[in-house]
Amino acid sequence: MEIISSHSTPCYHLATLRHNFPEKTLDSHSLPSKFSRRRKHKFLHTSLPSTFRLNNYKTVRKSTPLNTLKSAEGVINGDETLENVTKRRQPNVSIPKVVIPGLPDDSKGDVSAPVRSGEWEWKPKFKIHYERSGSRNLDSPQILFLPGFGVGSFHYEKQLKDLGKDYGVWAMDFLGQGMSLPCEDPTQSNGDLEIGRNSMWGFGDETEPWADDLVYSIDLWQEQVRYFIEEVIKEPVYIVGNSLGGYVALYFAACNPNLVKGVTLLNATPFWGFFPNPIRSPKLSQLFPSTGTFPLPPRVKKIIEIVWEKIRDPRTIGEILKQVYADHSTNVDKVFSRILEITEHPAALASFASIMLAPQGEVSFGEALSRCKIHGIPICLMYGKEDPWVRPIWGLQVKRQLPDAPYYQISPAGHCPHDEVPEVVNYLLRGWIKNLESQGFIALPLLDDESGRYDVAKDLEYVRDGTKKSVRVWFYGSEFSMWSKFSSFVNTQIQDLSFKLR
Repeated sequence: MEIISSHSTPCYHLATLRHNFPEKTLDSHSLPSKFSRRRKHKFLHTSLPSTFRLNNYKTVRKSTPLNTLKSAEGVINGDETLENVTKRRQPNVSIPKVVIPGLPDDSKGDVSAPVRSGEWEWKPKFKIHYERSGSRNLDSPQILFLPGFGVGSFHYEKQLKDLGKDYGVWAMDFLGQGMSLPCEDPTQSNGDLEIGRNSMWGFGDETEPWADDLVYSIDLWQEQVRYFIEEVIKEPVYIVGNSLGGYVALYFAACNPNLVKGVTLLNATPFWGFFPNPIRSPKLSQLFPSTGTFPLPPRVKKIIEIVWEKIRDPRTIGEILKQVYADHSTNVDKVFSRILEITEHPAALASFASIMLAPQGEVSFGEALSRCKIHGIPICLMYGKEDPWVRPIWGLQVKRQLPDAPYYQISPAGHCPHDEVPEVVNYLLRGWIKNLESQGFIALPLLDDESGRYDVAKDLEYVRDGTKKSVRVWFYGSEFSMWSKFSSFVNTQIQDLSFKLR
């Protein structure tokens, strides 16, 4: 096991070079001046994918690829789902199939990447558990995975073993969750010593010095990510987050663009916390004196205990997993046992109570999106279609705000596509990173260059445990972004040629 201890503030900042392609609106005025009016009209009506073949091409200036989406499943120029749009445009053509690699199978000689556990002491008593695999070579991009609520780095085992063959892969547990729970009670009791030992953690009389101002909040977790990257990984990363981890990843990227090469959201939750943030809403927050700090208020002890006993019940955990995994043939035994193990930790209830009472983030999900857009941070969206909690409408709303972001909708897949269909998520993630590392010269996964379409559906086939499986993926890219990249490339080549001819 690796053990890293570092309490000092880092004295350096990391920077990443990113090629920002200029954003352009594709209309008759953006085409070369030598184009006649008739040629401009012909170009816009024949070269653009069918999404943009409108009766009047001037209306393209008023809309982005998904501005007309109106339903939870995505509507384009009417009340149609993404699936219906695909069927309508190719009524007599079957959905193309793409064979993708399965997960590494050690028994067949396809050796998976070895996974190593580590422990990093962020601050005194704040020990962070993480897993890592793969290479630290300069030519190997580093990927950091952030887990959802109630799980930990173990939820990314299939990414660590597979993607670790090509990249440096990291996954860590948030403080107060997984295996990053404290080993001591954050409070102390002033009464009888024996009563204090048997009392519930977090509800003592006074706060231990190391737990002063400790709140298990989204603000704490995004700060944890920053220090982990600066002190442990020590270079900019591609950051991937599922559910709560998606929000943290976006929040972190918005605040630290110099440490991020790209963000992938896997059914990211767009909200977190029940109570107002004291910085964003100072007056409103005064109505809620408890902010998740220790010691926790005695008045919430009974209700928290009742809720906790219900949540940690093995039957409840089983029902939740049944809800969030669309394919019930998926083996979730390991996930179930690890979650159950976490709930038995003496610090688990106190951490849960602090999380439930913690305020909302200082930066909202929407504001984080806006900041990432301003900074030009690449974002990729991968959403399980059958998620009962974070419905596809949330991914489509992100796509609407970031029209250049590739959007992949996977079915059948629920709230945790990385664990339910890891073959598909790993395949798409590899392709997206290759696209960014090549500055767009390697096409995005599933992008049909031959037909020029940017709204496609394909069946991805793979083998798991000797059985052939198939998942349908709908892809939505951006015509504008590809035109901008092509225009930028052409302009660069012209400038280079002009310089050489001088």
